[in-house]
Amino acid sequence: MSPRVRRFALPAAALLIGVAALLTALVVTLQAERRGSGVAVGGPFALKAADGSTVTDRQLLGRPFLVFFGFTHCPDVCPTKLFELSEMFRAMGAKGDAVKALFITVDPERDTPAIMGSYVSSFDPRIVGLTGDRAAIDAVIKEFRVFARKVPLKDGDYTMEHTALVYLMGKDGRFAGSFNLERPPGDAAADLLGRL
Repeated sequence: MSPRVRRFALPAAALLIGVAALLTALVVTLQAERRGSGVAVGGPFALKAADGSTVTDRQLLGRPFLVFFGFTHCPDVCPTKLFELSEMFRAMGAKGDAVKALFITVDPERDTPAIMGSYVSSFDPRIVGLTGDRAAIDAVIKEFRVFARKVPLKDGDYTMEHTALVYLMGKDGRFAGSFNLERPPGDAAADLLGRL
């Protein structure tokens, strides 16, 4: 095997494994959605916002909310989803002021409250960046059945593979299904406004 082929073989294999894991997580989540109460998705959490305040699941009861897991060093999927969320919120206008989208890090070692706050400040203010210590993040990852894995890079740094699903949580705080952002922002906004 030539050195050039070898140089691309490992990242390609890691990418394929990551895609397979993400698809598996998506299938498990969608199967849970179809079965209704068969598998619980979501649960109690207490995480830190940029201002140091604690945000809990209990504070969000009474209105639907969205949850997306990612990390601030994400090169493509996370900023794209956050942009799509921002466009949906823009389409909602003031009617959606009570709705929140939570961006929960899967990389709390690097994503401090200040870094999360700085990162989400580039998007709609209704998107709240949340972090916590490793134990708190691991607990919420488990509750939401998220796939997240650290992937070492050649230079000693790392990236994260993670579920790219947007979770729709109902007014009662229970998982209502995956939320489709891959449609016109006005359609996504109308869907969410119809659940208020």
